[in-house]
Amino acid sequence: MRDIAQVNNPYHDDKVIDACSLFGAMDTSGRRFSGEGVIRAIANMHFRSNGLGGGFAIYGLYPEYAESYAFHIMYLSEEGRKQVEAFLRDRFYLVYDEEVPTRPTPGIVDPPLVRRYFLEVGGQKHAEQSEDDYIVNQVMEINTKLQDAFVFSSGKDMAVFKGQGYPEEIAAYFCLEQYEGYLWTTHGRFPTNTPGWWGGAHPFCVLDWTVVHNGEISSYGINRRYLEQFGYHCTMQTDTEVVAYAVDLLMRKHNLPVEIMAKVLAAPFWTDIERRPPEEQKLLRTLRQVYGSLLLNGPFTAIIAHQGEMIGFTDRIRLRPLIVGVKGDMLYLSSEESAIRLICSNIDRTWIPAGGEPIVGSLRSPLQSSAAVERRC
Repeated sequence: MRDIAQVNNPYHDDKVIDACSLFGAMDTSGRRFSGEGVIRAIANMHFRSNGLGGGFAIYGLYPEYAESYAFHIMYLSEEGRKQVEAFLRDRFYLVYDEEVPTRPTPGIVDPPLVRRYFLEVGGQKHAEQSEDDYIVNQVMEINTKLQDAFVFSSGKDMAVFKGQGYPEEIAAYFCLEQYEGYLWTTHGRFPTNTPGWWGGAHPFCVLDWTVVHNGEISSYGINRRYLEQFGYHCTMQTDTEVVAYAVDLLMRKHNLPVEIMAKVLAAPFWTDIERRPPEEQKLLRTLRQVYGSLLLNGPFTAIIAHQGEMIGFTDRIRLRPLIVGVKGDMLYLSSEESAIRLICSNIDRTWIPAGGEPIVGSLRSPLQSSAAVERRC
């Protein structure tokens, strides 16, 4: 009798192109909570990843340095560290720095040095330049011009922890059970077309914007070229990086609301646009003409987060899964409903959102937050 695995997989290719796991949890009242449940939820989807990338983004975890930009930087050499620290002393006021605490963890092999720096912008920036633009410029300069160093987190009162391993291994390595935040996102990666390495794990971050993504951005080349016109440089060798920069450009620099951002990245098909009311047609056609190079082609689900907000949406025909759950003030976004129910067995409501339509959770007063989430959804 022939081996069933050989029948189903004659080339012994263990790539699973519809894999990757993502999960997000937000207390819309702003209450900070431990990530223990989030770690259990992503571990429940262990077989959607393969140990080549895992990570977490946490918001509200540095209240003692809430007004400082928190840079998390990985170093591949001591010379790289010396160069970057000299650069930081020249460009910023350094409030505090330290090595990010870690512990020996099975499965984590040959990790880079990871340090965090709490920085304030002094008088070095140009008067007409915003602090956020100054930060983005410095991050891009470090990542493109200094050797053996990568800034992978650069926002205020938030941070990314990521690396090469399963997400539960990354959580153990960085001692994440010791942190609290009001918003957590996490990802287990199954690399297909791009390498698995420490910098290529999710989330991807610029300022306080973070993105975790399941799928493939086949428009990466044109997306990247468009973003380079605005000073962004993709250095992490992974297609998802363009999503973080596109969101920063659209929502922070161009001040577009989340609903418009979603219509740029997951634009309706032309045939769908033609069936819309005239005024909506005009808006959608304009967006396609102005931002056509930011349209994300390919199957995807993404969870985007920044201070005070968590956003989930899929491609236009929903080729990657996204499940939404609400329980009181808590909003959950997940690749699988089982992960939500594992940590919240008495969930009030779950549903599958329409393709291309954003699910938005925002900080509200505790009595209004749950209703506000459902109205936005």
